[in-house]
Parts: sequence; C-alpha cells; structure tokens
Amino acid sequence: MRGQRYAVEVVETPLGWIEYCSIGNGIPVVFLHGGHSNCNERLSLKGFDREKYQLIVPSRPGYGRTPLDNNRTPLEAAALIAGLINYLGLESVVLYAISAGGLTAIAFAGSFPGMTRKLILASAVTKEWLNKNERMYRVASLMFRPAIQGYSWTLIRAMSRLFPSITAKQFYRQFSSVKPHPLEKRDRHELIAALNRYASNEGFMNDINQQGVDEMIAEVNCPTLIIHSAHDHSVPIDHALFAREKIENARLEILKNEWGHLFWIGSDSEEAFRKIEQFIGE
Repeated sequence: MRGQRYAVEVVETPLGWIEYCSIGNGIPVVFLHGGHSNCNERLSLKGFDREKYQLIVPSRPGYGRTPLDNNRTPLEAAALIAGLINYLGLESVVLYAISAGGLTAIAFAGSFPGMTRKLILASAVTKEWLNKNERMYRVASLMFRPAIQGYSWTLIRAMSRLFPSITAKQFYRQFSSVKPHPLEKRDRHELIAALNRYASNEGFMNDINQQGVDEMIAEVNCPTLIIHSAHDHSVPIDHALFAREKIENARLEILKNEWGHLFWIGSDSEEAFRKIEQFIGE
C-alpha cells in the first residue's frame, strides 16, 4: 500500500547472521527466493495486499548480506530461517518457495512442522536439479561462479539498458517453452526490473550443487499448493509432479501461461495470484 516502506535489516540468530526485508501487516508469509535473487525480491510479491499480509523475504545463505558460512545444505538453511522467524516473534508462517528456494522450503516444512501453516511451491525445485554433465550446468558454472558473477551481471544490466528488447527476448527463452514472439512492453520492463536486482554471489553455485531432500519431503504434512507452468523451461514440470507424489496433503495447479517459469509476468498472471490467495485463505 502507498506510504509503506520495505524495512531491510541484518540480524543475528543462534545460527548466524541473516538479512531480510519486511513489509505489510497481517498473515505472515515468508518468501524463499529463487536463484540469483535476495531480500530485494519484488516480482513474487505481486498480488499481495500489504494490509492483509506481512511479507517477509530473507536473503538465503550466500545471497545478499547473508553469509553462506555453515548453512550450505537445505536443512541448514531451513534452520537459519527458523531462527529468523523466532527472532521476529512469529509462531508460524505461510512458506512461499520460488524456484531454487524449493529445497530449503521442503526441508523447513518437514523439519519444523509446528512453524509451517501452509507451504506454496511456486515453479520450485523439489529434487536434484542440474546434472553436472548438462549444458545448463556448465554454462551456469562458467557465468555465475563467485569470481565471475559480478562481471556477468554488470554486462547483463548494461545490455538491458542499451538493448532492452533483445535482452528480454533472450531471457524469455530461458524461462518459457512457448514459441518466441513479440513481448509486451510492460512485461519486458518487469523482467528487466527483476534482473537489475539480481546477483549470484556464492548462493547460486551452492544451489545448483545441492542434493535432493527425498528423505524430508515425505515428512511434509501441512497443506501444500504446488503451482507450476506446463511451459516452464527452467525447472521442468516433473519437479511439480514429484512433489505431488511425495506430499500427501498437496494440491497441484498446472498453469499454461505465456512466461512459463516466471508466471508473475504477463496478462495471465492474475490466474496464479487468485489460486495462491484462495489457498492461503482456506
């Protein structure tokens, strides 16, 4: 809502320092952002009324000003998030996981059931993601390893300023399997605004080297919404199908949206927002 500001802090928990952003009042929703993002994540907050929800976005370990330290595994990261929730004086939260934040969310819901009201897995990784022999892994390792990632993002941001249409078209192909076509100006602006907030730091290489959490996913028993696009070109839909098979109390919503992995962009994004809000309110 107008007049509200995002409050960003770095706080100390028993398991280490963690950066987070908070805005709004009401039902607490903790967002576990995807790869390259941080507590400045804004795209996945779309559709939420700041007077009905308290939106809390931690920087996961290795991102923003949250050090990677000894919080490399999904379970270790989940324990750090639990420390933040305790610091904030919250008994339980809705956990909203995006993309590479999925494994930490599953570990959290399986290990801290009393703190998890509901779980939302949005375009989420739910098992081992990238094989080291795959081209995507090799390219990511080349561009986004800690020593190089700063230069890569500087170049991407420069390209987005000079050639916004070309940049949006190239990234669109990474996110959606829908045939490339002229993109709406508003959609291009939303994508580029998101890219301008990104930095991989140490977090992304840690994400793509994480193992699955198969032993913990079966422990998830809270109401769960799995929402995933049939056109997701970044995280295959078999991640959603795997979660639906393993989580007993789960509902699967398959979208057929234009932007695939980034279902928060595009005129058809309202359908996803409606399904998510309905699930939280049930």
